[in-house]
Amino acid sequence: QVQLVESGGGLVQPGGSLRLSCAASITIFRLYAMGWYRQAPGKERELVAAMRSGSRTDYADSVKGRFTISRDNSKNTAYLQMNSLKPEDTAVYYCHAVQLSSEYWGQGTQVTVSS
Repeated sequence: QVQLVESGGGLVQPGGSLRLSCAASITIFRLYAMGWYRQAPGKERELVAAMRSGSRTDYADSVKGRFTISRDNSKNTAYLQMNSLKPEDTAVYYCHAVQLSSEYWGQGTQVTVSS
Protein backbone atom coordinates (compact mmCIF):
# COMPACT_ATOMS: atom_id res chain seq x y z
CA GLN A 1 0.00 0.00 0.00
CA VAL A 2 1.29 3.43 -0.96
CA GLN A 3 0.05 6.57 0.76
CA LEU A 4 0.30 9.92 -0.98
CA VAL A 5 -0.11 13.26 0.79
CA GLU A 6 -0.40 16.47 -1.24
CA SER A 7 0.27 19.97 -0.04
CA GLY A 8 0.86 23.44 -1.47
CA GLY A 9 -2.52 24.33 -2.90
CA GLY A 10 -4.24 27.64 -2.30
CA LEU A 11 -5.54 30.85 -3.80
CA VAL A 12 -3.36 32.71 -6.28
CA GLN A 13 -3.90 35.57 -8.70
CA PRO A 14 -3.74 35.03 -12.45
CA GLY A 15 -0.12 35.01 -13.58
CA GLY A 16 1.08 33.78 -10.21
CA SER A 17 2.86 30.59 -9.20
CA LEU A 18 2.35 27.69 -6.84
CA ARG A 19 4.33 24.54 -6.09
CA LEU A 20 2.49 21.40 -5.15
CA SER A 21 4.21 18.62 -3.21
CA CYS A 22 3.33 14.94 -2.98
CA ALA A 23 4.98 12.96 -0.20
CA ALA A 24 4.94 9.19 -0.66
CA SER A 25 5.08 6.57 2.07
CA ILE A 26 7.60 4.44 0.17
CA THR A 27 10.80 4.98 -1.74
CA ILE A 28 9.55 6.61 -4.91
CA PHE A 29 12.40 5.14 -6.89
CA ARG A 30 10.41 1.89 -6.74
CA LEU A 31 7.40 3.45 -8.39
CA TYR A 32 6.86 2.95 -12.10
CA ALA A 33 5.26 6.37 -12.44
CA MET A 34 4.15 9.42 -10.49
CA GLY A 35 2.00 12.21 -11.75
CA TRP A 36 -0.59 14.88 -11.19
CA TYR A 37 -4.22 14.94 -12.29
CA ARG A 38 -6.81 17.63 -11.78
CA GLN A 39 -10.57 17.83 -11.69
CA ALA A 40 -12.53 21.01 -12.11
CA PRO A 41 -16.21 21.28 -11.10
CA GLY A 42 -18.43 19.54 -13.62
CA LYS A 43 -15.48 18.13 -15.55
CA GLU A 44 -13.72 14.79 -15.72
CA ARG A 45 -10.41 14.19 -14.04
CA GLU A 46 -7.56 14.85 -16.47
CA LEU A 47 -3.86 14.18 -16.58
CA VAL A 48 -1.73 17.27 -15.97
CA ALA A 49 1.79 15.85 -15.85
CA ALA A 50 3.46 12.50 -15.33
CA MET A 51 6.96 11.21 -14.75
CA ARG A 52 7.71 7.62 -15.64
CA SER A 53 10.68 5.32 -15.14
CA GLY A 54 13.74 6.63 -16.90
CA SER A 55 12.63 10.22 -16.13
CA ARG A 56 10.37 10.43 -19.15
CA THR A 57 7.81 13.20 -18.65
CA ASP A 58 4.45 13.95 -20.25
CA TYR A 59 2.35 17.09 -20.02
CA ALA A 60 -1.14 18.09 -21.01
CA ASP A 61 -1.03 20.51 -23.94
CA SER A 62 -2.77 23.14 -21.83
CA VAL A 63 0.11 23.30 -19.30
CA LYS A 64 3.17 22.76 -21.50
CA GLY A 65 5.72 25.50 -20.93
CA ARG A 66 4.05 26.59 -17.69
CA PHE A 67 4.11 23.54 -15.40
CA THR A 68 7.08 21.36 -14.49
CA ILE A 69 7.00 17.99 -12.75
CA SER A 70 10.00 16.86 -10.75
CA ARG A 71 10.92 14.60 -7.86
CA ASP A 72 13.41 14.33 -5.03
CA ASN A 73 14.15 10.67 -4.40
CA SER A 74 15.93 11.48 -1.13
CA LYS A 75 12.70 12.99 0.23
CA ASN A 76 10.31 10.54 -1.48
CA THR A 77 8.49 13.57 -2.81
CA ALA A 78 7.24 14.67 -6.20
CA TYR A 79 6.54 18.27 -7.12
CA LEU A 80 4.49 20.23 -9.59
CA GLN A 81 5.76 23.74 -10.20
CA MET A 82 2.97 25.81 -11.71
CA ASN A 83 3.80 29.18 -13.27
CA SER A 84 1.74 31.70 -15.22
CA LEU A 85 -1.42 30.33 -13.67
CA LYS A 86 -4.74 30.98 -15.36
CA PRO A 87 -8.30 30.91 -14.03
CA GLU A 88 -8.89 27.75 -16.06
CA ASP A 89 -6.24 25.99 -13.96
CA THR A 90 -8.63 26.13 -11.02
CA ALA A 91 -9.29 22.57 -9.86
CA VAL A 92 -8.58 19.97 -7.23
CA TYR A 93 -5.16 18.53 -7.97
CA TYR A 94 -4.47 14.89 -7.17
CA CYS A 95 -1.18 13.09 -6.87
CA HIS A 96 -1.11 9.68 -8.59
CA ALA A 97 1.34 6.80 -8.40
CA VAL A 98 1.69 3.46 -10.14
CA GLN A 99 3.50 0.47 -8.71
CA LEU A 100 3.37 -2.86 -10.53
CA SER A 101 -0.34 -3.40 -11.29
CA SER A 102 -1.68 -1.04 -8.63
CA GLU A 103 -2.37 2.66 -8.69
CA TYR A 104 -2.75 5.06 -5.80
CA TRP A 105 -4.28 8.50 -5.28
CA GLY A 106 -3.77 11.29 -2.81
CA GLN A 107 -6.65 13.11 -1.15
CA GLY A 108 -6.34 16.15 -3.40
CA THR A 109 -5.44 19.79 -2.87
CA GLN A 110 -7.47 22.77 -4.08
CA VAL A 111 -5.91 25.29 -6.42
CA THR A 112 -7.92 28.43 -7.11
CA VAL A 113 -6.73 31.05 -9.59
CA SER A 114 -8.72 34.23 -9.22
CA SER A 115 -8.29 37.96 -8.88
